[in-house]
Amino acid sequence: MLREIPEDPQSVAAIARAVGISSFHFIRQFEAVFGLTPHQYRIHARLEQARHLLAAGDQSVTDVCMEVGFSSLGSFSALFKQRLGATPSGYQRRRRAMVQVPGRVPPDLVPGCLSLLWSVPAAAAPQFSRSAAAVRLPDSR
Repeated sequence: MLREIPEDPQSVAAIARAVGISSFHFIRQFEAVFGLTPHQYRIHARLEQARHLLAAGDQSVTDVCMEVGFSSLGSFSALFKQRLGATPSGYQRRRRAMVQVPGRVPPDLVPGCLSLLWSVPAAAAPQFSRSAAAVRLPDSR
């Protein structure tokens, strides 16, 4: 589920004050519960939101960068690549390539042995012809 990142997040000090503990204690407790410091958690949430926006492909990398709360395209791109292993534009291109046309199977998802069957002449092996209705597996009864 994509979570909305607030425009003006509260500071760790303000949250710690509201619950009556020190900032350092709040950070330690937060990390003990979530496995990340509040800052790391926020960065992770921003990168997850960026990943979803880039996969949708409706916005430019710069627009996504600004929408998720980064002020520098360079630091956003470097952090995205460090954490996700691809640049934002490379990730977006790869995700766009994964979009499927309804009714078509992408060629990289068809095993090589099946693609070879399409080249077998129908007269040579009628059971492997393109006109065969479907491959039936024996019943396991």
